[in-house]
Amino acid sequence: MTLGEHLAELRRRVVISVFAFAVGATVAFIIYPQILHFLQAPYCRVVGRGHSCSLYVTAPLDGLSLRIKLSTYGGMFLASPVYLWELWRFITPGLHANEKRYAVPFVVSSIVLFAFGAYLAFVAFPHALVFLQNIGGPTLKQIYNPNSYLGLIVALMLVFGLTFEFPVILVSLELVGVLTPRRLASVRRWAIVGIVVFAAVITPSGDPFSMLALAVPMYVFYEASILIGRFLHR
Repeated sequence: MTLGEHLAELRRRVVISVFAFAVGATVAFIIYPQILHFLQAPYCRVVGRGHSCSLYVTAPLDGLSLRIKLSTYGGMFLASPVYLWELWRFITPGLHANEKRYAVPFVVSSIVLFAFGAYLAFVAFPHALVFLQNIGGPTLKQIYNPNSYLGLIVALMLVFGLTFEFPVILVSLELVGVLTPRRLASVRRWAIVGIVVFAAVITPSGDPFSMLALAVPMYVFYEASILIGRFLHR
């Protein structure tokens, strides 16, 4: 294919992805009450049954901006399989047979790890809320703005999901020869320190529960990457 044909192919893939996002965002806009109820569940678990877990808006346009924001996030999430498929179809003709053999496991593992990371953030979020409520003292009354609350939980799920791609990156670097399993094993102590510092800095909520929920799996992934790298080199 010529450069012009490549650009035309890329344009077609981008147009399909944008259309998929528009459809996904429309669906998310329609099912907005269900999405809001799902994301509000951690807060409701913290306050317990019999207590109100309502979120309070302080401006007339907050409700509209919140619905648009959640529709945008929902559209990106619902259309993500289409993004990955179009990206896969665009790069597949340029891959050799052995590269295609590795590509599918990497794509599947990336999706699974991202989903697992987002789910772990969702599970750990109630503990983060309890810590953040108690750290200010018993005299403070908690009234949450939905934009701040949902911005925090979405950011936490996104950070966890992206960070859980850590083993995919390490194994990729091992396959291309940038890193070796022996090298990773030799700097294990420094890796533990770096992982803990990284988790403390990157965690949006800043609480120790979320930091540990991020740091412990990252270290497990680090050790797993060493074992996978040794297996692949054999």
